[in-house]
Amino acid sequence: MKLRSLIFLSLSAIPAVALSGEKASVFSADQIKNELAQLAPKAAEKGSSGSVLASTGNLALKTSVRTTSGGAEIHAHYDDLMIVQQGSATLITGGAIANAKTNPDGETAGPNIDGGASRELKPGDVVIVPAGVPHQLIVPPGVTYAALVAKVKEG
Repeated sequence: MKLRSLIFLSLSAIPAVALSGEKASVFSADQIKNELAQLAPKAAEKGSSGSVLASTGNLALKTSVRTTSGGAEIHAHYDDLMIVQQGSATLITGGAIANAKTNPDGETAGPNIDGGASRELKPGDVVIVPAGVPHQLIVPPGVTYAALVAKVKEG
């Protein structure tokens, strides 16, 4: 069993190396914490804020800070990997987006999801939302939610 796990971990690391291009990027826990702290005032004022830490090939690593809930969305070509850093939120996935509008790049958005499954998120949780899956983040009043978000373009 240990050998199987080691092989899986070794093989799963190969795509990450290929994504990083010619040199590796490392972001310390302190760098992430400082970046999120700098975004917090804008998120408090406007409801959300974010930044791009790195972008290479089909991968973009972003930070996201929210003080209000977001709308529902479906990404046509991007998988989302979220690592919760601070706060709590409810993630709704599946179901159907109410009053959905799709723009020319294939991204679909609407005010909320009807009939999805809800999961509570807290720091340390890791979420993967494949392209094509409706999702929405609900942030409780008075909470600052922060996450690292990797956007991985399919194909």
